[in-house]
Amino acid sequence: MNPVSVKEGISPVVIAVPHAGTWLPEEVRARLNARGATLADTDWHVDRLYDGLLPGAAMVVANFHRYVVDPNRPPDGASLYPGQNTTGLVATTDFDGEPIWTEPPTTDETAARVAAFHAPYHAAVAAALEAAKARHGVAILYDAHSIRSRIPFLFDGTLPDLCIGTADGTSCDESLSEAVMKIAGSSKRYRHVLNGRFKGGWTTRHYGKPASGVHAIQMELAQSAYLKTEAAPFAYDDAKAASLRAILSEILHRLEELAPDLKVTP
Repeated sequence: MNPVSVKEGISPVVIAVPHAGTWLPEEVRARLNARGATLADTDWHVDRLYDGLLPGAAMVVANFHRYVVDPNRPPDGASLYPGQNTTGLVATTDFDGEPIWTEPPTTDETAARVAAFHAPYHAAVAAALEAAKARHGVAILYDAHSIRSRIPFLFDGTLPDLCIGTADGTSCDESLSEAVMKIAGSSKRYRHVLNGRFKGGWTTRHYGKPASGVHAIQMELAQSAYLKTEAAPFAYDDAKAASLRAILSEILHRLEELAPDLKVTP
């Protein structure tokens, strides 16, 4: 199984999808407990949701599940949200704080998973960004995620539908976050927030270096905005998705339009 799928692009925008994959090596699957085996923390159908929205954009999709190793965490395992409940490089619990393993991976196993899965995914993301920047003088990484709208272990209350993260304004030019917020606010149907509970994971923080011509923005969607229910079988809702795809398409096209203004001159 190829750990990463890559769709080549010609746009300055690169779409990264780190958490929609559901594949697990058999030796990993065998050590998940019954709760872990449900894979409830998957970013269900995010690759499908974004498919074709910006035809020229490269898309990098991790095919492996985040329980193998989380490609949106630092490879050294450092916490992205110190002092808050979260999951790590290899999660020991699910998003509800419940154990997912009958036998958790060892330190050596974690290192092997980083080499076999985390590293190839980021090699593909980096290559796509380099190609976009070489072509356009600028690259915009759009990191695509989703999560259940209510998870008391991680946050209070109900999550807004569109959670935009820019590492508190450090990972992209302000014009990009302003544009995304404006479009998000244009619909009365969706609640939105900038740098709320989710400010952007390691991907956004690692690649987002505006001074060097690479901008990064994370979109964390509430799954209630496009799934029939936020419980198994986590079915895709075509009608909900169609409405959301219209907003997401407008966002991606606007990012592409703004890219030339951010071009870095050698």
